[in-house]
Amino acid sequence: MPLEATPYLLSIDHLLSEDERLTWEATREFCQRRIAPNIEHHYEKATFPRELIPEFGEMGLLGSTLAGYGCMGMNPVAYGLTMIELERQDSGIRSFCSVQSALVMWPIHTYGSEAQKERWLPGMAKGELIGCFGLTEPNAGSDPGSMRTHAKQDGPGGDFVISGQKFWITNSPLADVCLVWAKTLEHGSDTPVIRGFLVPRESKGLSTPETKGKLSMRASVTGEIVLDEVRVPADAMLPKISGLKGPLSCLTQARYGIGWGVLGAAMDVYERARRYTLERVQFDRPIASFQLTQQKLVELHNEIGKGLLLAYHFGRLKQEGKLTPVQVSILKRDNVSMALQAARTARSMLGGNGIMGEFHIMRHLCNLETVFTYEGTHEIHTLAIGRAITGLGAFG
Repeated sequence: MPLEATPYLLSIDHLLSEDERLTWEATREFCQRRIAPNIEHHYEKATFPRELIPEFGEMGLLGSTLAGYGCMGMNPVAYGLTMIELERQDSGIRSFCSVQSALVMWPIHTYGSEAQKERWLPGMAKGELIGCFGLTEPNAGSDPGSMRTHAKQDGPGGDFVISGQKFWITNSPLADVCLVWAKTLEHGSDTPVIRGFLVPRESKGLSTPETKGKLSMRASVTGEIVLDEVRVPADAMLPKISGLKGPLSCLTQARYGIGWGVLGAAMDVYERARRYTLERVQFDRPIASFQLTQQKLVELHNEIGKGLLLAYHFGRLKQEGKLTPVQVSILKRDNVSMALQAARTARSMLGGNGIMGEFHIMRHLCNLETVFTYEGTHEIHTLAIGRAITGLGAFG
């Protein structure tokens, strides 16, 4: 693994192709050079480094798994390796790329019309256009089917008028286009169905106020999507998907990237804790020489290795078209939980210094508290896996 001066006894290097290794190394070099020097500043000031967005595009980090329209066409393992390096710097940076790629570009590419693809994807791949994904509402989080946002069509083939509010939306204050999921009545039916709509920034009645006061994900821009009778043409609707499967399939793509990305945060806190305990002297010896410290380091090291092997295994399944949503739940649930515990353990190993920004661990810890609950809480993924292995639903 490309990790200088830090031994990892569990490696996947021998399992990677040359292209995958080069992608991993290039992404890490870029992140170390362009993100690392200023990320703590952005976290403290609660700002996002917008100047890097075109560089993400140049590196092929936006819509990287898609084919055509200026996208790189990476395989799922190479994509996962890029997520590791983005989140090694900060979960907010990985979240930006995840939302752009998996939650907006992927559904346009998969469910959109050719005109929609041509309009949005090339600019989004370059970082010239930014998208956001509007599903969560103030009263509809883990139960997205209870959303209240609705779209009413002015007769067959007419415009849609959308009203509602979305909450906790990454990138919304920056977005040029909002992918909004809303309930609408299909003509001839009395049962509302969920459809996706591409709502441009300039749409009258659309606002995206920023969410202030966050103590986590501070280097990520979060906001709302407020739709006050926003009128969009009929061709703004994604034509190739209807029902809850639409947004949930997008979340499956994003959760896959999270399952890889959090390994980067775990690696960073482990490496910092290892380095610190080798340098920190107490009782005339490095604290890394004490049994309890070594136990903690061994547990961090081994859990990261197992998480990496799990991600790699599921990545190859995805490459073969065999990865299931419940397997993605396993990946997201287990690796996020592991990374969060790694950050808590590493923080304790640094004592009081663990809360200081210059050591970066507390920033990762705060971010991972959010990753633990977004895009499916730990509990919801637990129940999804439980349903798969028992055949019994326990959600209600």
